[in-house]
Amino acid sequence: MSLPLVAVVGRPNVGKSMLVNRIAQADEAIVHEMRGVTRDRSYHVADWNGVKFTLVDTGGIEMGDEDAFQASIRHQAFTAVAQADVIVFLVDGRAGINADDEEVARILRKGDKPVLLAVNKLDTPGRVDEMWEFYQLGLGDPWPVSAIHGHGTGDLLDEVVVHLRAAIEAGSGAQVADAGVNVAIIGRPNAGKSSLTNKLTDAERSIVSDVAGTTRDAIDSFVTHEGRPYTIVDTAGLRRKSQIDEDVEYYGFVRAMRAIDRADVALLVIDGTLGLTDQDQRVARFAADRGCAMAIILNKWDLVEGPEAKAEVRERIADRLMFVRYAPVVAISALTGKNVQRVWDVVDKAYASFRSTISTSQLNAWLAEVREFGHTVSHGKAVLRMKYVTQTGTEPPEFTFFVNRPDLVDDNFERYLENRLRTRFDLEGTPVRLKFKKKD
Repeated sequence: MSLPLVAVVGRPNVGKSMLVNRIAQADEAIVHEMRGVTRDRSYHVADWNGVKFTLVDTGGIEMGDEDAFQASIRHQAFTAVAQADVIVFLVDGRAGINADDEEVARILRKGDKPVLLAVNKLDTPGRVDEMWEFYQLGLGDPWPVSAIHGHGTGDLLDEVVVHLRAAIEAGSGAQVADAGVNVAIIGRPNAGKSSLTNKLTDAERSIVSDVAGTTRDAIDSFVTHEGRPYTIVDTAGLRRKSQIDEDVEYYGFVRAMRAIDRADVALLVIDGTLGLTDQDQRVARFAADRGCAMAIILNKWDLVEGPEAKAEVRERIADRLMFVRYAPVVAISALTGKNVQRVWDVVDKAYASFRSTISTSQLNAWLAEVREFGHTVSHGKAVLRMKYVTQTGTEPPEFTFFVNRPDLVDDNFERYLENRLRTRFDLEGTPVRLKFKKKD
């Protein structure tokens, strides 16, 4: 479904993420008192009076500050403004107007989009005496709201919906692609996840920096490739819990875990110049435990010198990521774009395996060959006998074996069956689940 866009903009710490959470009725946007917590623009689906729309949370705009990220944050915020059908400009009712508010208002007045000026942190309803100074921003009547308590947000949304309906009727609403295949880009900090996201989406959706931990939220990008829709989710780099010192990093970690939970395919990005690390193993385990399909992306491959060094990296991955041996490995350079197109192929292949179904007749023909081969397990006089198998689930594929003694099945025999299953059927890129039930 195509949805119109509403962008929430303003300087840092005026309450944009809290307002987004209030409107979207979710805790998806990170809320924290530290300035600069939201750096990229993130998208959240909301509904008001029967009108569904996409809400865009943006980083705080500071016009004069030039820290390591501020130029990119401004670019992200104004890109959201350019894409939006309606703009909510949020200011701090307690702090009053400052120079950044005036400059942002001047830029917004030049545009042709409807702009609603919302004055936040007015926690006492009916107090209009605090509103007058905001008229000087030249954006019409200000709307008093309290994002933390919800006061005034309904009136604000009523006005937002009036403009959205007009945009929808005029056929000018911004288009958001169907969600399609949900792809989470995961990995340790500074492995190149945001660079890969930007290449796949052909847009600077995620801020790219060589400062570890730049991405703090899980950021959805909607893209169509060769007619197929995808949701690409760039996640905060996952660290060991003992290394998550700031509250903000902890919230980013939680968002990354949520992104993995809803992913169809996880792309584990590994820095080829560092090779496989303990953190990479942990991240892979997170995704494997949650049952999503997976591919391993060896990034910065152009910077790895010599065939021996490259062979060593691949051998280490094969050895230490045996538990996700079903995941194909693709070597790329996200910065230059080399081999990035191959990522689409492995995503499609892994997703097809993730959703695959195998007929019961095919499975039992395969099982007959396994029985004929004669390999089984026993304990004393008890011998495991497999009678029947059928597929009982997808996403990921699940197979249930009916056997005489489920208690005899050990990890080694389960791995043996999985390997035989993968040899016969094309299940590259997806985990499989095996269950054993008693049948006399």
